[in-house]
Amino acid sequence: MAHLLGAEALHLEYPTRIVFDSVTLGVDAGDMIGIVGRNGDGKSSLLGMLAGTIEPDSGRVTYRGGMRLGMLSQRDTMDSEATVGYSVVGDMDDHEWARDAKARDIIAGLIADLDWHATIGSLSGGQRRRVALAALLIGDWDLLILDEPTNHLDVDGISWLAKHIKNRWSKNSGALLLVTHDRWFLDEVCTKTWEVHDQIVEPFEGGYAAYILQRVERDRINAATEQKRQNLMRKELAWLRRGAPARTSKPKFRIEAANQLIADVPEVRNPIELKKMATARLGKDVVDLLDVSLSFGDQQILDNVTWRIGPGERTGILGPNGAGKSTLLSLISGELEPDEGRVKRGKTVKVGVLDQQFKELDAIGGQKVREVLSESKTSFNIEGKDFTPAQLLERLGFAKEHLSARVKELSGGQKRRLQLLLLLMSEPNVIILDEPTNDVDSDMLAAMEDLLDSWPATLIVVSHDRYLLERVTDQQYAILDHGLRHVPGGVDEYLKLRAEGAKSGGSGKSGGASKSGGSSSNSGSAGANSPADSGADALSGAEARAAKKEVSSIERRMDKLSKRIARAHDEMADHDQTDFEGLQKLTSSLQELKDEMTELEERWLEASEALDV
Repeated sequence: MAHLLGAEALHLEYPTRIVFDSVTLGVDAGDMIGIVGRNGDGKSSLLGMLAGTIEPDSGRVTYRGGMRLGMLSQRDTMDSEATVGYSVVGDMDDHEWARDAKARDIIAGLIADLDWHATIGSLSGGQRRRVALAALLIGDWDLLILDEPTNHLDVDGISWLAKHIKNRWSKNSGALLLVTHDRWFLDEVCTKTWEVHDQIVEPFEGGYAAYILQRVERDRINAATEQKRQNLMRKELAWLRRGAPARTSKPKFRIEAANQLIADVPEVRNPIELKKMATARLGKDVVDLLDVSLSFGDQQILDNVTWRIGPGERTGILGPNGAGKSTLLSLISGELEPDEGRVKRGKTVKVGVLDQQFKELDAIGGQKVREVLSESKTSFNIEGKDFTPAQLLERLGFAKEHLSARVKELSGGQKRRLQLLLLLMSEPNVIILDEPTNDVDSDMLAAMEDLLDSWPATLIVVSHDRYLLERVTDQQYAILDHGLRHVPGGVDEYLKLRAEGAKSGGSGKSGGASKSGGSSSNSGSAGANSPADSGADALSGAEARAAKKEVSSIERRMDKLSKRIARAHDEMADHDQTDFEGLQKLTSSLQELKDEMTELEERWLEASEALDV
């Protein structure tokens, strides 16, 4: 493989610290490299040195002759007076770029919703970012350097970008250097991982999952080495105190392969125990959205949505940008009231919201972190153990020295950690997370997930981070065509529904029927949005009547099954919570009902699609 870039003995130093010390590395054609590390350890600085935008204090970076390098940095350097079209394709006429299949695909995948003639200055920050990414990808590059390219992209956009990068170059040609906190994207795209830490860059083979396994093994070996050194020191100390040492056997350390490290690790969550604790804190009633509709001006956001949220449920909300995910969260939290329908909340419900801004931190910006924590409770019990606020903050990766910093002086990632801690310290029994991954590195995300695994509350998450969404939630719902529907297949099923909707000219028509498939959700009336009537003309009269009859039959069975699922939930809530064997039987019965509902939903989709032909 051709060598594209080489870095030798790079040293970078800022007035307060050394960022890199004698770093040597190289990039060959075909390399797809993801760069991970804590915020502030130098990931963006490394990209800057390799791209030539940052001059190292010593060392050098060399490039293959004629190599074309393109970079997307986190800085916005676009001309606010230029139009979207000019920023992306320059002076090319429409027929010129329209002949290029790659250009058409990039424009459709990233900026199809933007006005081609709008000025850059009239766009939001996220829209400007997408335009900058599209302008970069249209060019021909041997090496692409991308710094947080998934910021401001929704799940559809991230999936499209991953597919584009994987198919952009032929085998063993072209290379990628990527910094992102989106771990699904790292795993999907990258074949190598560089970890930036302690002034060095450490290479690993494989994507994010392979990197984690190798890092765990590395840390285990380091811990074993340190334990061995400590044992040796204790032995030396005993010899000095007692004289000649007695003959003793040396400690033996068992070396295991990386996959054996996780062989006996329990499930990340105990759903029965969490539901038991959540039910005890909440009761049976949490939040019910009943026939809810909401519009902003002439724009319909939600239409006739019904959703019953049960105690201890962990739910992810999917949908394209602008579909109404944050609006749905505001209805649940009580910040918004519906135009039609009603929102019913249980008497014991206490909602905690982690929003995309830092609203609650603005009022305490002048206080020190230590002072903020001192105003809260002195201890919190998690999984039978007592934690102080400072210990919880340390568990979230917050260094002790930052306890003396003022809130306004914290970085974005540190503010996010403090924001999450303050949310948890208020002890809500319903937690709403709206894009919690903003300004957070991968280590912090892992710590956040670990803490949320043991927190007994109903959890509702909106995030474009597919890895986090699938990691912390047990079920997913999607907002499609102003309705809410259960997607038993998770993100993959959602993307399939979106693709089918795009083919039929809608935003997700096959998913538009607000149909319940979950244990405690009944997402609206199927008849209101059902596509069953939209394509009846494509069949003969008899066939159409038979298809409609089948759809109606399935819908009646689904309604009955939804009531049985609701009753099963009531039985679980009323059951003796100390009878774990009985709870397990009820859980198994409930899962069978859910599986039956999933099969009915698939049949309903097939029958509805037949009417659309």
